[in-house]
Amino acid sequence: MTYDRYTGLRVAIDAGVAHVTLDNPPVNMLDATLINELHDFVGAVREDERVRVMVLQSADPDFFVAHVDLGFMLNPQTFGELANPGAGTGADESLVNPVQKLMLRLRALPQVTIAKLAGRLRGGGNELAMALDMRFAARGRTWLAQPETRMGIIPGGGGTQLLPPLVGRARALEVILGASLFDAETAERYGWINRALPAGELDDFVDTLAHRIAALRPEQIAAAKAAVGAAATSESLLEGLGEESKALGGVYPAPVAVVERMRAAVAAGAQTREGELDLEASLDRVG
Repeated sequence: MTYDRYTGLRVAIDAGVAHVTLDNPPVNMLDATLINELHDFVGAVREDERVRVMVLQSADPDFFVAHVDLGFMLNPQTFGELANPGAGTGADESLVNPVQKLMLRLRALPQVTIAKLAGRLRGGGNELAMALDMRFAARGRTWLAQPETRMGIIPGGGGTQLLPPLVGRARALEVILGASLFDAETAERYGWINRALPAGELDDFVDTLAHRIAALRPEQIAAAKAAVGAAATSESLLEGLGEESKALGGVYPAPVAVVERMRAAVAAGAQTREGELDLEASLDRVG
């Protein structure tokens, strides 16, 4: 499986991690080209067993994604011409538009998805980042916004649904109705992004995290995503715990090789006072 047919994005796969670089000059507009190519990529990568983690980043230091192409407002009929693939998420998608479908398909990927943010991401660019599992941003170089109310509309690519679970109802209304630009530090404080990191540390942090996750068994990734997802969809804690137990059953007991590593970790000092003070290092030594 190759990904060299795109013009608005570049894909490089390394040790289970697909680095997807948005490169759609002049400002990484979420236009027909980028939307259609992202649809195509998402449909392909979900079947790619080489990939366990996807990192989405930008080639432009000033723009992660500027926003959705305003041409869709000036010529509404062009919006209906966007990719609207039949292979979706298994849910009834008859009422959602092509951009919303893209967000749904990203959310449904079996891989872990990470947004590495620098530059401006407004409107659809912010919605694209929120559709991923995690978001990390360069401090002092990243700004986020949902500016649609200044254009006479409201967010229509998932913003009204993706933002409230992250920041809460009151702050979501502040972001959407106020339509201001937020810096990475405020976004981190609101829960909009996972972390705001010094710009010089962002690449190493995300790469380390991505490769650590990619080294896990696919069953572990699937189990974790299913169990965490149940927290949002279960009607009670009891129901959610049942889903967690079901997911755990898919990975427990651990494989023999992992059990032997744990045996070695115990022999090396895990579960002693000294070993527990730096348990991560003890596990790394036997990993």
